[in-house]
Amino acid sequence: MLSDPTMSEYKVQLWICQLETTIAEISGNKWLKLKYHLAQARALNKAGIVTFGGAFSNHLCAVAASCKLLGLQSLAYVRTEALDLNNPTLAFCRQMGMQLQAIDRATYRRRADSDFLQQLQTLHPHLLLVPEGGSSEHGAQGVAELDLATTPAGPADMIVCATASGGTLAGIINRHHCSVLGIAVVKDISLPHKVQQLINTERPIPNWQVNLDYAGKGYGRFDAELLQFCGTMALQNVYVEPVYTGKALAALFDLVKSGAVPAGSRLSFFHTGGLQGLKGLYYRGLITATDLALLSGSTVD
Repeated sequence: MLSDPTMSEYKVQLWICQLETTIAEISGNKWLKLKYHLAQARALNKAGIVTFGGAFSNHLCAVAASCKLLGLQSLAYVRTEALDLNNPTLAFCRQMGMQLQAIDRATYRRRADSDFLQQLQTLHPHLLLVPEGGSSEHGAQGVAELDLATTPAGPADMIVCATASGGTLAGIINRHHCSVLGIAVVKDISLPHKVQQLINTERPIPNWQVNLDYAGKGYGRFDAELLQFCGTMALQNVYVEPVYTGKALAALFDLVKSGAVPAGSRLSFFHTGGLQGLKGLYYRGLITATDLALLSGSTVD
């Protein structure tokens, strides 16, 4: 449980679930979202996985590391005009053996179009096509195996997580009966619909919602106040970044302060990982070396 003055003042219990693995790049929700995609690739005798992501994508790192671990091939279509192989995310992916292919933004926007996906599958018949972020029925299935409602103090009243592509949130909804809140870290009004498409309607659906009010200027954008919040959390040994988990956690604090979360609530917050992205923020000059050391609990390489 996070011992924080804000939570104490508003009489709210906040439990944080953080999953760690021996390979940091597949911690948080990453392995859960890829588990059944990887199993499907093996079941279909595919040589590996082909997927999509931005130039600093946590998903690409997770796919590359997972495929390396299992002896599978990996190929990524990267949203960028030109591959910057000094980028720490792409450098890691290459180190893991992932093949990288640059794709312009206009083409990348077609990543969910059936005709475009069919073209890619025809180009790569030996690989399993996995959607951006691993958000699919298989991705939700893996996340649904995680019990987030049971805290050391008793059942949670609400489960909260960051959401961008919707697969993690859908998996949480599919597993649990308590209220579920996804805090959008992207400006995407279609996000609730994307989540709805992955919800299992064969079981009772809990009360759930996507809060779209805290995306700020958009995905990957943050201000000094949010960065300071992440630093404050780090001083309490809760390490978050300002793109996903930090943005969502800061939003949750605001909801508690506003009274949107009733006093006496017991909350379970899912830390979805993604700390590898801090090196990318430092590489682009968006955070300082001091920020990187503080937020990651380490030092600059």
